[in-house]
Amino acid sequence: MIKLGIAGVCGRMGRRIFELASYDKEFDITLALEKKGTPMIGKDIGKLKISSTADGMFLIDVLVDFTVPEATDTNLDYVARHKKALVLGTTGLSDTQIKKVEEVSKIVPVVFSPNMAIGVNVLFAMLPELAKKLGPDYSIEIIEAHHKGKKDAPSGTAKKLAQVLADATRKEIPTHAVRLGDIVGDHTVIFCGNSERIEVKHQAHTRDLFVVGALRAAKWVFNKPAGLYSMQDVLK
Repeated sequence: MIKLGIAGVCGRMGRRIFELASYDKEFDITLALEKKGTPMIGKDIGKLKISSTADGMFLIDVLVDFTVPEATDTNLDYVARHKKALVLGTTGLSDTQIKKVEEVSKIVPVVFSPNMAIGVNVLFAMLPELAKKLGPDYSIEIIEAHHKGKKDAPSGTAKKLAQVLADATRKEIPTHAVRLGDIVGDHTVIFCGNSERIEVKHQAHTRDLFVVGALRAAKWVFNKPAGLYSMQDVLK
């Protein structure tokens, strides 16, 4: 059984990770972590009390972190110090913070992806091949839409889509961001020639698809050697 720690357990993603992992017999949740000052600190969640310190890190095998860049910065210190595996889905990290992720992955195994959804990660692998087959006469642009509370724009997923397509075409891929209502996450890649258009679209209907991917990553990274891994590694 994998002993699981959840960072940001009171957030929308953290709460859902806790709920789904609680029903999975392969997990035993042993740490529920939140930032200092959160009103829920010290309150019960399942059989645990919500904590704001890393005192319980020695009890876990894998930490799952879908928080904010500032919290992730601290959580990277925690997993490095206690030699614990990490599944990291936080977006909006700075170049300095991404460099820190790379440094920590030399000490512990880290699965880092801007989107843990299985379908999106299939697109990361598939779209470059589509772009190559269509050739240079087709222009490519990306449109992404999320809820009005999402702070980073464009999304980490859109940036990754643009990156893999840019690597395949050697062209910069324009990306457009929309922030409206309660949209969970839509990403559309448009390939446009002079007489035809192809649109490849992924829509997230619920955050559960990110949770399912994150828990799959947690099972995969358990007992792996130190290194920086992606969902492409998990899906292999």
